[in-house]
Amino acid sequence: MSNSPAAEAARRRTFAIISHPDAGKTTLTENLLLAGGAIRAAGAVRARGENRRTRSDWMKIERERGISVSASVMTFDHEGLMFNLLDTPGHEDFSEDTYRTLTAADAAVMVLDAAKGIEPQTLKLFEVCRLRDIPIVTFINKMDREAQDPFALLDEIASKLALDPAPLFWPAGSGGRFKGMLDLRTQKFLPYAKKGSDQEEGHPDPVAFGGNAVVSYLDPDEQAELEEAAMLVTEAAKPFDPQAFLEGHMTPVFFGSALRHFGVDELLAGLGAYAPPPKAVKATKGGDATHIVPGDNEVTGFVFKVQANMDPNHRDRIAFLRLCSGRFNRGMKLKVQNTGRQLSVNAPIMFFASDRELAEEAFAGDVIGIPNHGVLRVGDSLSETGTLRFAGLPNFAPEILQRVRVKDPLKAKHLKKALEGLAEEGVTQLFRPQIGSDFIVGAVGQLQFEVMADRLANEYQLEVIFETSPYAEARWLTGERAEVEDFGNKHKTAMATDIDDQPVFLAKSSWEIGYVAERYPKVGFERTKERG
Repeated sequence: MSNSPAAEAARRRTFAIISHPDAGKTTLTENLLLAGGAIRAAGAVRARGENRRTRSDWMKIERERGISVSASVMTFDHEGLMFNLLDTPGHEDFSEDTYRTLTAADAAVMVLDAAKGIEPQTLKLFEVCRLRDIPIVTFINKMDREAQDPFALLDEIASKLALDPAPLFWPAGSGGRFKGMLDLRTQKFLPYAKKGSDQEEGHPDPVAFGGNAVVSYLDPDEQAELEEAAMLVTEAAKPFDPQAFLEGHMTPVFFGSALRHFGVDELLAGLGAYAPPPKAVKATKGGDATHIVPGDNEVTGFVFKVQANMDPNHRDRIAFLRLCSGRFNRGMKLKVQNTGRQLSVNAPIMFFASDRELAEEAFAGDVIGIPNHGVLRVGDSLSETGTLRFAGLPNFAPEILQRVRVKDPLKAKHLKKALEGLAEEGVTQLFRPQIGSDFIVGAVGQLQFEVMADRLANEYQLEVIFETSPYAEARWLTGERAEVEDFGNKHKTAMATDIDDQPVFLAKSSWEIGYVAERYPKVGFERTKERG
């Protein structure tokens, strides 16, 4: 019999990887799985080059464009701990999906390209982590290529992110001169061995920095340079304080090359040692505020993502449930808080990218997939009693609004169903104008429309045309019902409803929003809407 819910939760480490596109997140994901013993050969031997696509990128458009579009989760057991790695979309157009995935993570690994430092996209994702108090571990990748001065990178973390960087290792050189790194805590030197790119990487064992063996890897000048830099950084940087890290004031800094599997084992060990297990989550029960603790007996969780058609052979729709407490057993009945519906969870899935296994049991921190036909939506709270509600997950006002029509008018009904399905997944937002029959689709970025067209063609056999819409902005209306109705009656041509039948104002410009907001002070024009 396995341990108590509290003991099982304590060995969970649920983390997400955030990065700018091209910083090497996908390669790092793959190499963490390799380090954790979850896969045998990273990229199944790189010689096949572009034919390979990593285990977490399974959608056709992702393979073609080489970007992670849909967040998936990978679970692996390593050295007595259970790791749940949440893969977040790396492309800037996917901030909304990424945001929701971060709500399910207890820590984040921020991947920086050693040559580029902090890029705008990283900054945006970092803000999300800060908003949710998610502690951040920094991995400075691509040290085997020409890189910025590591001191400059630390300065950038301190100034742009207002985080104290605490390096646990220090690199010896970069690019062609990269020789390895010094563990600042143990004074062991980890040599870097460059091998042929088609081989699995094997690196020599660490050696004592003060001992004789280090001369095999560093010449006297390199040794002196590394010693001086290590002394400088130890004096200049604050020492690593696990508590300050958990509170979100400090980030431990690791260096390496994901592609060469260097520094990845150390990063995984750092996550095991310092990343937090699941913590108490705010919720309301019967209207009263409460905290759900991982060791509580009642099984509870929230849906942070819905993914349709992960398996092209089955028209399935899978809700990703992040468990917050209790011991979940297969076959259990859970209730959905906002609809009161009861679900028998007979085929819950644990994920290994697109491979899946039936989950016999799961605990706080784990993510399980629940196959369902449109019963579960993003933001739903599930529990045994059905009385519990976690804070809602936000929808953001879309930045692009387009009209969508289907080429074959006989398929208009199918289009409505398909668009509703994608909106329930949170891929895009759907607005139905009060006047006219066109649907207006909203997204945070242009790439979402491409993903949508691709999925409508492949999964629903619908050829669609996107056209520019007369609207530039969408805002959810809040306030007293009479006030909102009065506004709606006077602006019928600009009124729509969203998938939850909430009233939405579609404006032609941001100036127009300012103008109507001044004239209707009792109506709120909201940029975000919480579901849940």
